Amino acid sequence: MDDIHFEKGWSQFYGPNLGYMLDMYDMYLHDQSSVDRSIRTFFETWGGPDNTNLTSNVYNETFSRDQLLVTANAIKLADSIRRRGHILANIFPIERREKKDIFALENYHLTKDALEKIPADILVEYAPPHVNNGYEAIEYLKNIYTDTIAFEYKQVQDVEERIWLTKMLESEEFRPNFSKENKLKLLDRLNKVEGFEHFLHKTFVGQKRFSIEGLDSMIPMLDDLIRESVEDGTKRILIGMAHRGRLNVLAHSLGKPYEKIFSEFHTAPNKALVPSEGSIGINFGWTGDVKYHLGADREIKETLVEAKVTLANNPSHLEFVNPVVQGFTRAAQDDRKLAGYPVQNERDAMAILIHGDAAFPGQGIVSETLNLSKLKGYSTGGTIHIIANNMIGFTTESKDSRSTYYASDLAKGFEIPIIHVNADDPEACIAAIHLAYQYRRTFHNDIVIDLIGYRRFGHNEMDEPLATQPSLYKAIKNHKTVYELYSNKLVEEGIISSEEKSLLRESFLTKLETQFEKVKKDKKGKVEIENNELDPPKYIEDTLSGIDTSVSIDTLKKINEQLLRFPKEFNVFPKLEKILMRRSDVLDGGKIDWALAETLAFASILHEGTPIRLTGQDTERGTFSQRHLVLHDYENDGIYSPLHGIPLANASFAIYNSPLTEGACVGFEYGYSVHSPETLTLWEAQYGDFSNGAQVIFDQFISAGRAKWGQKSGLVLLLPHGYEGQGPEHSSGRLERFLQLAAENNWHVANLTKASQYFHILRRQGKLLGKEEVRPVVIMTPKSLLRNDRVASSSYDLTEQKFQPVIMQEGLGKKKDKVKRIVFCSGKIAVDLEEALNNYSNLDWLHIARIEELYPFPKEIVKNLKSEFPNVDEWSWVQEEPRNMGAWHYVLAHLRQFASEKIEIQYIGRRRRSSTAEGDPKAHKKEQNRIINEALTRINEGRDEE
Repeated sequence: MDDIHFEKGWSQFYGPNLGYMLDMYDMYLHDQSSVDRSIRTFFETWGGPDNTNLTSNVYNETFSRDQLLVTANAIKLADSIRRRGHILANIFPIERREKKDIFALENYHLTKDALEKIPADILVEYAPPHVNNGYEAIEYLKNIYTDTIAFEYKQVQDVEERIWLTKMLESEEFRPNFSKENKLKLLDRLNKVEGFEHFLHKTFVGQKRFSIEGLDSMIPMLDDLIRESVEDGTKRILIGMAHRGRLNVLAHSLGKPYEKIFSEFHTAPNKALVPSEGSIGINFGWTGDVKYHLGADREIKETLVEAKVTLANNPSHLEFVNPVVQGFTRAAQDDRKLAGYPVQNERDAMAILIHGDAAFPGQGIVSETLNLSKLKGYSTGGTIHIIANNMIGFTTESKDSRSTYYASDLAKGFEIPIIHVNADDPEACIAAIHLAYQYRRTFHNDIVIDLIGYRRFGHNEMDEPLATQPSLYKAIKNHKTVYELYSNKLVEEGIISSEEKSLLRESFLTKLETQFEKVKKDKKGKVEIENNELDPPKYIEDTLSGIDTSVSIDTLKKINEQLLRFPKEFNVFPKLEKILMRRSDVLDGGKIDWALAETLAFASILHEGTPIRLTGQDTERGTFSQRHLVLHDYENDGIYSPLHGIPLANASFAIYNSPLTEGACVGFEYGYSVHSPETLTLWEAQYGDFSNGAQVIFDQFISAGRAKWGQKSGLVLLLPHGYEGQGPEHSSGRLERFLQLAAENNWHVANLTKASQYFHILRRQGKLLGKEEVRPVVIMTPKSLLRNDRVASSSYDLTEQKFQPVIMQEGLGKKKDKVKRIVFCSGKIAVDLEEALNNYSNLDWLHIARIEELYPFPKEIVKNLKSEFPNVDEWSWVQEEPRNMGAWHYVLAHLRQFASEKIEIQYIGRRRRSSTAEGDPKAHKKEQNRIINEALTRINEGRDEE
């Protein structure tokens, strides 16, 4: 702690800082490791505070024991108000909790007379001039901490941050000056927020809109946050939120024209209207989405200011957009032009996440995303979180939806300060958002605003909340709206008259009515689609197959030489250095394994000017100790990445070990890939089995984002997959799930058997980035095969070949007219079959086709096999996975499409199972041998369904 002066001892602390140090000393006595090292050193040097210490902090004269006791109790009371003032604060518009006066003076053995004898600055360092003594200081603190805005920040351990927050609050620097003009602007905004909702409610009766009413102040909060950050130089503002209040945010924060919103409500129920593209930048994708899920972009262009505000598309899976927006933001902050790690500028972009009060503590993705906030590969310089707290989740009350006092309590575990604010006090809401922005700007950390309001109607406008919350909704029905409360306040202050207030609402509703009438009459720019579906772009196979992914041998040799040239002062782990140096001459006739093929692909992609971002659990070294793209100095723990040291690189290379989570990390990388379409973004699972921790991201974003929202991504997923007797949690990347989601040419799914194939598919993806043809790529990657010679490739494969969707087994099928069975397979089982071929003789009747890219299915190649091998009477699909998993059901439909009547289609593999794999290695080996033997033996009686 840099601001402690060790030579001054306890005498340097007074007021709230003394209270803080007393708290730290209590923690120190209980557990020395619980306090910062510098504070621990201070206590070891000076011990605890004694009467002399306290005396020097209070007066420069001798104190009696009673006077010291009063002072100590007053400090405790002041600190208690800071800690617990939120409990008595007026932060609930619909108050339903009983409050006790926990700050009664007698509870602290104090009296008014005793407090009046204490100077104010002992209790409040930043007190204004009118606060003259201890009693007035206590009353001042109560006003600060128990008003319509309340604070929780004692969980923040950084002393500098706590002192800053205390000063901002107790000096009231965080409160903006509300001039008459500012108040009128705020009232006008609230009028539009509420008037817009009222108009929708009256005009489109019973239609879902997930109204913002009860949390209306959120819109002027966003107004101020966007304005302040843009004036500060922020170029990109990225917003994520669920459906509550989304239409109002689109209309007022993003500037979506009212008539566009009306046109979406006015759509005939059995027709789909395709709105023409406008300045707001909404894209409806192939099949589109409901209006309260759609995002938008808004360009801000003023004299000296230029910025862009983006509201992210969001499915009904509420909080899962959080990591996606964080990925957007980090991509907007990273400068990827130069070699090495990208240069991050946290001021360039800012994330705003708007949460639901039931979802914030209820959905684990929130905690996963908060955990990313201070990690070097994922930090975004602080996120402004707003909990849109309407005190209910659908029909479930807060007491049944969380185990914490506040919806925001989760954030305390991450030392995030929390501001609670009454949504009925718009001026307090503006003060809260100003404080939040200043904190983020100063410390580059997250901060949470718990915006506490209510929900005027049910979960949606077709729902009747009186059926489940009768007393609450009777109270809400009789509760005045934010606009009513604030307009009445301004009338009382003499800022507007009652007539002006009425005219304000009437004129706005007239404007909306005029625009709606225009929508009803004007059908231009809209097309009716009978089948309610838009066709996706066609898959252009010729375009992909024509991409040249080869690299010259000279370039590869230069790259390989540079990869093995370590800094002189860097000490590579000796055993690892020997392994790496074996690669020095591998391009001269040697075998290139999977890891080296990957490294050469990355290096050649960087050479061509395409940035790369690779993350995942243990990705720097590789889960299977195969990658070693981040080396650790054997002597001093320094690190060095070989891909940062190659002069041929013309773009940045970012590689980070991720936290032990899938959902937030995959969502983050998806967001990064969307916002940085020129970057090859890859996420690797520790084991493919664990990727299902991100299933919502796969389902709602990666597979369907383009169809729903036109959101392009070139994300690459690397999922270690293969049955090797390691049990049900270390075998399957759940290939079947990705194939089930495959449609409309939405992504590529591959299960590769050669290092060169991996090299070429990575390079193909690098060349597709930013183009219409780009799609996410799902690759089932090997584990034990990483070092298998049969998977390794020659330099010729890298320099002269390209990606092959199907590979025919070498050594088989030479006598085409004798081939009776073609075995189709994919991935590791194909290598197992190749290894087993030497154990069988007279295999003229057999050929093996490895399907390297399962989706899009290589239809033409498979179709041509029928004519190429005219006497075939059996097509067999062989897989390691159980029958109800893997690619079988997906492939079966395609094989049936192309097989002739004389060709029988058979399945060879494990029977149906509920678990992915056997837990016993011996049982695995026995079953694996059976599968291979059935595939390579002509007499096949088949197996029953189970």
